[in-house]
Amino acid sequence: MTDSTTDPSGVPASGVADDIAATPTPLPRRRLMVASLLLAFAAATASLVQVRSGEATVITRFGNPARVLLQPGLAWRIPAPFESAVPVDLRLRTTSSGLQDAGTRDGLRIIVQAYVAWKVASDADAIQRFMRAVQNQPDEAARQIRSFVGSALETTASGFDLSQLVNTDATQVQIDRFESRLAASIEPTLLKTYGLQVVQVGIERLTLPSVTLAATVDRMRAERDTIATERTAVGKRQAAEIRSAAERDARVIQADAQIKAADIEAQSRVEAAAIYGRAYAGSPELYKLLRSLDTLGTLVTPGTRLVLRTDAAPFRVLIDGPAAAAGK
Repeated sequence: MTDSTTDPSGVPASGVADDIAATPTPLPRRRLMVASLLLAFAAATASLVQVRSGEATVITRFGNPARVLLQPGLAWRIPAPFESAVPVDLRLRTTSSGLQDAGTRDGLRIIVQAYVAWKVASDADAIQRFMRAVQNQPDEAARQIRSFVGSALETTASGFDLSQLVNTDATQVQIDRFESRLAASIEPTLLKTYGLQVVQVGIERLTLPSVTLAATVDRMRAERDTIATERTAVGKRQAAEIRSAAERDARVIQADAQIKAADIEAQSRVEAAAIYGRAYAGSPELYKLLRSLDTLGTLVTPGTRLVLRTDAAPFRVLIDGPAAAAGK
């Protein structure tokens, strides 16, 4: 006898279980949509490249540079491992050469330190040269720059005298020309070989060894002595010229004054003669008296002692008076 269980509807329970097991369970559509979106997002993320400002991105295909992206923004690439994105920094950098011992044209030594402001050139070919030369390593590029600058400093310094680099006269110093020559000697090689653009080259420090310093001090002292001698000679020459001009002007002024004095004296004599003439014409006695007094004023001074007859002219007028003098 077989036992069977029925549900309230009269259908056996074992039959219902068999029907449920026989019906396939469907995968929810929502899960399929989410999975598809995730797969699409992952594929898009793997294919997009972001180029940042101040950088370039090199797309390499199986390790070899394929193209260079320079414009900031998003770009497409084939997902790894087919293509990879390598960012290259294009910002400005500064590298110092360190202290270098160099010889000048006149056989003296200087210790000079230069700096170079540089960056990777914003050019696809230059960026690829930079990648091949230093494997996108700025520190290695800086080391190569220091090596080039060290050699260029020795070559550039040999074209200048020490007085053109160190001088008390600012007009004789040619540091700007030295920097221009130094930049011209390293720019082509760095750009052609390493893809580096030199923005600025400058002298950061310039000192002298003890031997060169002593020679420089002696040279400066000699230059100052020469300048002092030249200026003293110029001062003496100018003083002589001024003295000569003053003496010439004084003689001219004195001659003019003498001429004017002679003219005034002659004119005064003419006027005096005219006055005397009018006085004589108007009063001969008074004229003779005045002339006698003038003669006395000329002859007699505070230190003069004369012994004369009192009845002789011109003292006669003092005794006889004007009338007696006129009558005789």
